[in-house]
Amino acid sequence: MLSVQEAFRLILETVIPIAPHQCSLFEADHKVLAAGTVSDVNVPPFDKALMDGFAVRSTDLIDGNATLQILETIYAGSVPTLPLQAGQTSQIMTGAPLPEGADAVVQIEHCKINEEQQSVQIETSPVSPGKNMLYHASILERGAPVLEAGTLLRAQEIGALAETGSPFVSVRRPPSLSILATGDELVAPEDAPQVGQIRNSNEVMLYTQVLQSHAHPVPLGIARDERNHLREKINEGLKCDFLLLSGGVSAGTLDLVPSELQAAGVRQVFHKVDLKPGKPLWFGLLEQENRAPCYIFGLPGNPVSSMVCFELFVRSAIRQFMGFPSPKPAPLEARLKSDFQTRGNRPTYQPAMVEWESGEAVVTPLMTMGSADLRSTVAANAVALFPSGNQLFQEGLKVETFLW
Repeated sequence: MLSVQEAFRLILETVIPIAPHQCSLFEADHKVLAAGTVSDVNVPPFDKALMDGFAVRSTDLIDGNATLQILETIYAGSVPTLPLQAGQTSQIMTGAPLPEGADAVVQIEHCKINEEQQSVQIETSPVSPGKNMLYHASILERGAPVLEAGTLLRAQEIGALAETGSPFVSVRRPPSLSILATGDELVAPEDAPQVGQIRNSNEVMLYTQVLQSHAHPVPLGIARDERNHLREKINEGLKCDFLLLSGGVSAGTLDLVPSELQAAGVRQVFHKVDLKPGKPLWFGLLEQENRAPCYIFGLPGNPVSSMVCFELFVRSAIRQFMGFPSPKPAPLEARLKSDFQTRGNRPTYQPAMVEWESGEAVVTPLMTMGSADLRSTVAANAVALFPSGNQLFQEGLKVETFLW
């Protein structure tokens, strides 16, 4: 049985980042940048007003009070025509370039304009150089890096790319993941379960986890424990970049998933991992002519096991596919807020609540009735890792946690 770290290694060796392509910024949302960018301009490109008010020489307002002669009005998009001399000012709008000689802006609320004398009386606190303005190239210099490869493109990154001259970028797209729940015991969430039946919670839970991973879920419904029906559903799911199967990967008589995947040409990479919950995890690969490979995860049917395996392994595979530089979950060291007793011979990834107290991460392992107890995960925002064996971990000890 594989260790968790060995499972991570095999997944990241198997999943190949998708080839990059060029797209416009209007198509770049939640794609991952495949090549870094540099700025073709200084930001800002000139000394820039941050307020509506008056551009001034700070030496004219050492005590904050002065009456200054108005030379001109400078609007955003226009260019100043007159430099400031001692005792002079120009009215200026937000975003406009400062005139030569100015090194500060006094906001309009502190100014009283005398239209007849073309002057302004200013009463404010002492003015220092740089007040209410940005200096030329103070944010970014021309030729400086803007974003690194591996950056997830959100609204703010896309805005920064537009500002710095990258209207088209090289990106890796998110994958599509088909989701197939298996089992004769399952009924749709809108149906009333009969004796021996349960609602199909895993499909919609995985659907949401896929969305939260910035990828595209493709729900396929329920496959019955019957080979022809399962085969048909599997073949449909293999058209996506990933296929996630829920259930059918243990050792029961009707756990048909591994054999049907083999019949479809899928190569098993591993089956079973040394962790709790999630031991039955299955991972494989379908290599196809003239098409990108499909990566297949057989997730345990118990919902907590399915959730934990997704957060640890499937999310890492998605990030690898999209070209993130660090696809594996990064551990966070947190102090136990209460005692926790472990039992069993496998490392336990316990649903937990991580909070911050006085700047320190603290973690509370959540009590659960086992891997079928989905209700116990509702308060969880992480898993806490405890080594195998029967051991009491006392309050105050530090343990590794993985935020969801």
